[in-house]
Amino acid sequence: MKIALSSDHAGYPLKQHLLAYLRTEGHEVIDLGVDSADVPSDYPDAAEAIASALIEGRAERGILTCGSGVGASIAANKVPGIYAAVCHDTYSAHQGVEHDRMNVLCVGARVVGPALAEELADAFLRAQISDEERHARRFGKLQAIEQRHRA
Repeated sequence: MKIALSSDHAGYPLKQHLLAYLRTEGHEVIDLGVDSADVPSDYPDAAEAIASALIEGRAERGILTCGSGVGASIAANKVPGIYAAVCHDTYSAHQGVEHDRMNVLCVGARVVGPALAEELADAFLRAQISDEERHARRFGKLQAIEQRHRA
């Protein structure tokens, strides 16, 4: 799978770990920065980089790391067509794709360690969107909300 990966400075060490891990798992990974934990950077920039890669079709899914995952999730969800969530458990990481069509996994680097981050990424990337009517109906409602509030 083609995956976009980005972080702010707080998420940088975990992003680097996931970058190496995902490549060993056979994924094509686009590293959208940042390039250091030593230079303060802002999670909205990382979120927009991931969102742009997905919207433009350069990647199928994205993984975004910051300190808690919360700010990154909020920022990514500002872009129409992006469905991002903070997940610190494997159930949410796969269920978010299956039921809610989540396309960006947000992970808090100050909340989870490298081993759990690998498990979260695996659960997220292996999940397939459900074709059940109730999930399609709910997703349609999400898209309608998004459409009503477009600027």
